[in-house]
Amino acid sequence: MATQAKNADWLRLTIEEPLEPDLPICDPHHHLWDRRPDRLAPRYLLDEVLADVQSGHNVVSTVFIECGAMFKADGPEAMRPVGETEFVNGIAAMSASGLYGPVRIAAGIIGTADLKLGDAVAAVLDAQITAGGGRFRGIRVGATWDPTDAVPNHRTSPPKELLLRKDFRAGFAHLAPRQLTFEAWCYHHQIPEVTDLARAFPDTTIILDHFGGPIGIGPYAGKADEVHAQWRAHVTELAGCHNVVAKLGGLNMEVNGFGWHEKPRSPTSQELVDATRRYFEYTLEKFGVERCMFESNYPVDKLSCSYVVLWNSFKRLTSGCSADEKTKLFHDTAARVYRLERPAA
Repeated sequence: MATQAKNADWLRLTIEEPLEPDLPICDPHHHLWDRRPDRLAPRYLLDEVLADVQSGHNVVSTVFIECGAMFKADGPEAMRPVGETEFVNGIAAMSASGLYGPVRIAAGIIGTADLKLGDAVAAVLDAQITAGGGRFRGIRVGATWDPTDAVPNHRTSPPKELLLRKDFRAGFAHLAPRQLTFEAWCYHHQIPEVTDLARAFPDTTIILDHFGGPIGIGPYAGKADEVHAQWRAHVTELAGCHNVVAKLGGLNMEVNGFGWHEKPRSPTSQELVDATRRYFEYTLEKFGVERCMFESNYPVDKLSCSYVVLWNSFKRLTSGCSADEKTKLFHDTAARVYRLERPAA
């Protein structure tokens, strides 16, 4: 039985029927973990993710994104993240049995590795690929950094300008030969670093997570238009790098500053659209449907809305799109980037 999130009652204050319930979805960004009492969802394993993805929308596959879960407790420090991939691959194997329904959870797996190891990271990447059992697709290294104490840095305490470091790039060079992608998780003022990285490694597919993290708290609170203008200029430059793909989602975290979790009632899908439309529309304009994919960022975004409401907001955003455009945005772009099989007809 699924363990409920701490805000389950609040989320249930807003109930919606799923829009376009037959539209196939690949959710390319979710996490899995256990025993995290500091999290809104302290436990998010197979039962919990299934409760969300089977709540009304036609999710046919998902991609797991690293979150520091189940690292090995011993052994060489560099190899400890391989434990996360072993853990997730076990859940993926359970899902692939078909006993839990047709959806394939963690059909693709994104792990992590310390790319600052340079050439020495090659052995870690190979171990990750082996542990993934044919599902391992890439690496994410959190780079979110801000000079102010009011904005949280990534859990790994990355240094300033991580993506520009020579040792990091020496390790990064080992991704493309292994057909591994890179997830760029940064804040909006760091997007130029992603652009520089993409230009330096045009043969490596880079996925921009969560729109590049527009900040709306601390010194950025009350400056939404200023932040958006800066973000817009940076995204315009980044979109010129054709090896970069954008994930559309992940704007419902506390750091984004919309404050949904502080309201007496959880938002409707239309309220989400009204608050965030300009980020979606501009990214789509610059990257196109071939390089954009919707993401849930669950259970992190559960802070602000239910899974049904979240995907309804995406469907409202694309109400004017053609059937082919929707197919790409909700499934095909993600399936292509992460090399997943198409669902059976």
